[in-house]
Amino acid sequence: MIGAILATFLFATSSVTAKQSVQRLGSSTANLYRLLLATTLLGICAHGWGVGFRGPSLPWFLLSGIIGYGVCDTALFLALPRLGARLTSLMVQCLAAPFAAITEWLWLDTHLGPRQIGSSLMILVGVAVALIPDRTSSIPAPLSPSHSHRRLALGLAVLAAFGQALGAVISRHGQSISAKAGFPIDPFSVSYQRIVAGAIFGAIWWSIQSWWSSATPVLPTPRHHRVPTVMWVVLNGVSGPFLGVACYQWALKHQPTGVVLSITSLTPLAVIPLARRIDGEWASRRSLFGGCLAVAGVLALTMKR
Repeated sequence: MIGAILATFLFATSSVTAKQSVQRLGSSTANLYRLLLATTLLGICAHGWGVGFRGPSLPWFLLSGIIGYGVCDTALFLALPRLGARLTSLMVQCLAAPFAAITEWLWLDTHLGPRQIGSSLMILVGVAVALIPDRTSSIPAPLSPSHSHRRLALGLAVLAAFGQALGAVISRHGQSISAKAGFPIDPFSVSYQRIVAGAIFGAIWWSIQSWWSSATPVLPTPRHHRVPTVMWVVLNGVSGPFLGVACYQWALKHQPTGVVLSITSLTPLAVIPLARRIDGEWASRRSLFGGCLAVAGVLALTMKR
């Protein structure tokens, strides 16, 4: 449980610092820089104290990294400047739990009872309530006024949530294979094997983006000009794909996916004070109520499991 709790606070920090990095560098560049930094740090730990780049579950971890670090994080970084750190975190962390439950049901034949189905519906309702724009508030919403940008941001956040859920299920399956083969693998090595594939995906995506368009996206002006860009990248890389995911893999090694996701689903609530302090994002009462309802749904979903 300690690993999941630590991952929750680290993911909250990563979400807010990621938005600051995106505002300065653009989504693909910010994502690539933090992946390269985390790959270097994880590689030092994995080759120095772990099993490095080997093991019976290596193909599974590579696949998990392509989906989790590659598809999920790319969609996440594209959604952040359009949706804001708080709402993006809410959608990704809360929707990942029912997606993981459905994935395990379809793949591993895990039974879903009425309580789990009802909890999943509660999550969807909570997220929907939190995403309803507050037209009466005088505080600027983090969403773009363009309906097309809003739909794109929501679609990207849903894709990121599905990628996180599928990547977590595959990663836990890989750890199970390693345990049965008598080849225990440490969290840093798991994270390293996954992030290598994610970094390759990120580099390919960055190359495609650079070739496709040289135009810099119009993003909100950063609030903290005195903080160097490199500091936001380092904070994002260390708190998210390095320490955050290592703690996440540590938790998955000892707990079911649904239990781990139930704890990390509290990340959107941990993001609120950070987003308010760093990004100036204010949450309306309805948005807070929807977020709490979604988190309660995740907790109820995993209690049965």
